[in-house]
Amino acid sequence: MRSIRDYIVISLKGVAMGVADVIPGVSGGTIAFISGIYEELINTISCINLAALQTLFKKGIGPFWKQINGNFLVALLSGIFLSILTLAALITGLLKSEPIAVWSFFFGLVLASIPLVAQKVKTWDGLRIFAFVAGAIIAYLITELPPVSNPDAQWYIFISGMIAICAMILPGISGSFILLLMGSYLTVLGAISDRDIITLFIFAAGCVVGLLSFSHLLKWMFDRYHDITIALLSGFLLGSLNKIWPWKNVLETFIKHAGEIDEEIVPLVEENVWPQMYTELTGQPAQLGLAIALALAGIAIIFFLDRLANTKKKV
Repeated sequence: MRSIRDYIVISLKGVAMGVADVIPGVSGGTIAFISGIYEELINTISCINLAALQTLFKKGIGPFWKQINGNFLVALLSGIFLSILTLAALITGLLKSEPIAVWSFFFGLVLASIPLVAQKVKTWDGLRIFAFVAGAIIAYLITELPPVSNPDAQWYIFISGMIAICAMILPGISGSFILLLMGSYLTVLGAISDRDIITLFIFAAGCVVGLLSFSHLLKWMFDRYHDITIALLSGFLLGSLNKIWPWKNVLETFIKHAGEIDEEIVPLVEENVWPQMYTELTGQPAQLGLAIALALAGIAIIFFLDRLANTKKKV
């Protein structure tokens, strides 16, 4: 039986997931994985099905709410939405003004989480190692894909929602980055700022369909092939480090809100470079000391949370 304090902690994890999901390159699924609620999240989402609706109509709200783990969902979603409405703007602002600092912190978070997640695999054999390597390669290749143009057809927005939400619940693969690759990132952001209800509804419908269907696949994989799935997802985390490397040289840009007062030049295609080369190419300081300090801070936070979680298990 969870206490109010437990649900507050879950909400705070939702806040962290919300911040991650709005940044192209960081996955909310990674945060869920790191914070130890990933499998519960997948199991909870997969419980929202026809059987749950039958329970609602036959037995009432109480049994239905318990079956779908409603308290957990409300606590987590409230944190995610609160984050998107408040902290997301701050984080994206920092990403523009202090990109090396932000990416370094997230790099440390993800780097430290890889061995902690991988240790959940009980026995490492050839098949599990293959799954780990395959996951790393897949995630790396996804981060190297070039973005496409920006189609705004309604069917494409629906498909974009389906695919992006699947990425959002996969550790190491960013839903925002997938939207950027598909050319729908600006469309969705524009719909949010313009209060375009129709576009947002179509996108949300795609998200719901994708989430409910993909969560069942993940639950099946955890139930049948738990260790292989963990190994694969650990590989995703490793491959995603390519996207969140702090030092990047911009190769192509696009203009956000072209012709408007808030017109902004946003990086579209980037390449990773070493800190010294970054200074030579951009003329900007590499901030190596700050980057290392923040990466170490991210690593320390992950190991502290893991130790705290293990301490609670022993009590």
